[in-house]
Amino acid sequence: MVYLLFVIGLALLIKGADFLVDGSSSIAKEFQIPELVIGLTIVSFGTSMPELIVNLLASFSGSSELAVGNVFGSNIANVLLILGVAALIKPLPIQRSIYYTEIPISLAATFMVGFLANANLFLDIPGLSLSRADGGILLFFFGLFMAYIYAVSKSKSGQMDMASSDATMELLPRAKSVIYIVGGVLALFLGGKWVVDGAVEIATLMGLSETFIGLTVVAVGTSLPELVTSAVAAKKGQADIAVGNVVGSNIFNILWILGLSALIQPLPFTVVSNMDILVVVFSSTLLLLAVIFGRESKINYWHGLFFLLCYVIYLIFLVKRG
Repeated sequence: MVYLLFVIGLALLIKGADFLVDGSSSIAKEFQIPELVIGLTIVSFGTSMPELIVNLLASFSGSSELAVGNVFGSNIANVLLILGVAALIKPLPIQRSIYYTEIPISLAATFMVGFLANANLFLDIPGLSLSRADGGILLFFFGLFMAYIYAVSKSKSGQMDMASSDATMELLPRAKSVIYIVGGVLALFLGGKWVVDGAVEIATLMGLSETFIGLTVVAVGTSLPELVTSAVAAKKGQADIAVGNVVGSNIFNILWILGLSALIQPLPFTVVSNMDILVVVFSSTLLLLAVIFGRESKINYWHGLFFLLCYVIYLIFLVKRG
């Protein structure tokens, strides 16, 4: 039965992503809201729901390694795998705010988690962890991020950059757009959960560790909504949604999902996870360098190919690390 749900889950992911992109893009066009804002909020929240559900379940059950590995693994997959695939489909123009503001925010959030998790080293307290207080700090900064997004949406309202969107995109009736968004989010949620459940069971039968499962099978499984959504958005020429979805999801994963998980149940943190934090930082820095030092402010085919190569190397490293 779990294998059947796995296949159905994949189908729901694909269709749910299609609905979510169409509905959110239509609303963005109707209300002249920048697609980047939509990608950083509605789409990011919807595609991050599988990570949220997995982490909440892991926190309640005390599976801290799965919760932490899921977040770090998803953030690595978001940049190297998802943007890599999306760039192979179509070059992705990057707005200035992405590499001047949103990516630095994502990097700062990652460094913050690394500092909070390793703070016990400076306090001479045995063991590393993300405490409930640390979770509260992360959620506080998530609130600040949402306030920033609100300010951006207000300042750019009516100044939507149509050059980055599909001018021939169908403007759906408002009610239909809402139905598409809600239906897309539900399909992504169910699809992501069924895919992860099936993948975890398969991986468990193969005798893999919880950390390895969290960083690979669960991370890629919960990132499938982001993968499909960004790929569909890239194909439709909606680069702001494709990129905003990934960067927004990374910020959501660190500040919202990891913060909420730690608030529910303190998360013991292993020294090995520090290496995964460094890979998260590396992937985001690589994205910045690709845009800043490229001839144009975009992620092109060769960048995407290099991102995918880096992800394969990281997976090989994980296998060797065990």
